[in-house]
Amino acid sequence: MTAPTYMFDASEKPSLPFHDVPLIAATDESVKGYGCLVDDPDGFDIEITRWPAQGWRAIDEGTGDEGGSVEGTFRCDWKGDVLYGENEAVNGNYVLGWSVDPQTASTTAPTEPRDKVLLWHMNYHPDGGQLFFPLDRKPFVVPLALPGDDLTPDKVVAFWCDGSKGLYIHANIWHEGIFPVHDQQRFLDRQGAVHARVSADIGQEFGVYLSVPLKGTL
Repeated sequence: MTAPTYMFDASEKPSLPFHDVPLIAATDESVKGYGCLVDDPDGFDIEITRWPAQGWRAIDEGTGDEGGSVEGTFRCDWKGDVLYGENEAVNGNYVLGWSVDPQTASTTAPTEPRDKVLLWHMNYHPDGGQLFFPLDRKPFVVPLALPGDDLTPDKVVAFWCDGSKGLYIHANIWHEGIFPVHDQQRFLDRQGAVHARVSADIGQEFGVYLSVPLKGTL
């Protein structure tokens, strides 16, 4: 598969059915296996995955995990019906999703109340974990799935975070950017400096968009 293009006009994507993603309140218990909630980002270390051995000879102890981490501000901005993301830590710019059919989505003003994000893509980082900590203490939603390249829409869940804590995810956890409940939001992003990324184009692979709720009964 070819690597996805992250910046585009929403109208370049086709109309597709929606697959509803369950919304779960993020608690210490519910996020186990995916990562953990973080009270204070200062001094919080990102897990770095040791470089894999190429054969039967092992990687020397104390080597292969020295790449360290990078950090910067991750900005999320709704422009009309389209959600954009900018990750200063890795110089990334993205169309994260939209709140209506992409064929009718407007970037000037919302055409319907924003109660969901229609997600077209997910990825994971095999080189290390990633921390999203809200600089604006407002609610946000993060879609996640457990490791494994056999991703399917039914394996994706969305965690609703109240904005009082950050969310850390382990290496190899499928995710997308952070989805703000309000118009704009800023996060401290800290992740592995290698920034290896494995992607899945949900629309192309499964013929649906993931409908991630921003509001609802938890």
